[in-house]
Amino acid sequence: MYHRYHRISRKVYDYCVKNKVVDAALVAKWKKPGYERLCSTYVINPANYKFGTTSICRVPLKDRSEMQTQAQDPTTGCLGCASGKDGGPSNIFGNKYGQNLAAVQVAREKRMELMRVKREQQEREQEEKRQREKEESAAAGGDSDTDDDDDEETSDDEDDYGPAPVAGIWAGTRKLEAESEKIDEGDEETDDEEEPDDRPSKKARAT
Repeated sequence: MYHRYHRISRKVYDYCVKNKVVDAALVAKWKKPGYERLCSTYVINPANYKFGTTSICRVPLKDRSEMQTQAQDPTTGCLGCASGKDGGPSNIFGNKYGQNLAAVQVAREKRMELMRVKREQQEREQEEKRQREKEESAAAGGDSDTDDDDDEETSDDEDDYGPAPVAGIWAGTRKLEAESEKIDEGDEETDDEEEPDDRPSKKARAT
C-alpha cells in the first residue's frame, strides 16, 4: 500500500513498522526481484531446514514433480510463492490471507468509486426527467386554459345574429335557422287569418 499503490503516507508506514504491525524485513524483500510474492522471511532462511535449503514453497510449480504439486510449507502453509509465470498459485495460502490484499483493496476502492459515479449519474438523469415532466405538465396546463377561452368565444359567436355568411342563407348557426323558420311560419298564419271582403257580390246587388 505504501511502495506500490501509495495509499498510505510515510508517517503511517513508519508507525506500522515501529509497532510491528508489518514485518519490515519482509517488506524490504518484496522490493527485490524474485521475491515479489515471498510469504515469509522464515522460508528463505537455510537454518530452518535440513540440508541447508529453503522451503518447498520457494520451488516453482513447473519445476516440481507430480507428487509435489500440492505440497505446502508446514510452518507457513504457503502453497508456492515463487515469482514468474507458473511460479505458484495466485492465492499462495489458499484463503483470503493468501491474496494480494493491497490489490484487492485498491480494486474495491475503484469499484466503489465507479458505483458512486454511476449513482450520481442516475440521480442527475432522474432529476432531469422530473424537470422535463414538470415543464411538460405546465405547458399542458397552459394549452387547456387556451382551449377554454376558445370555447367561450365560440359560445359568444353562436349568440351573435350578425350578417349571414356568403356561403348561403343557411350557412349560419342552427339557432339562427330555427328563428327564421318560426318567423316564416308566423307570416303564413297571418295570411290565412285575413278578414273576408264585406262588399256584396254583383248577383246580390241585382236582386
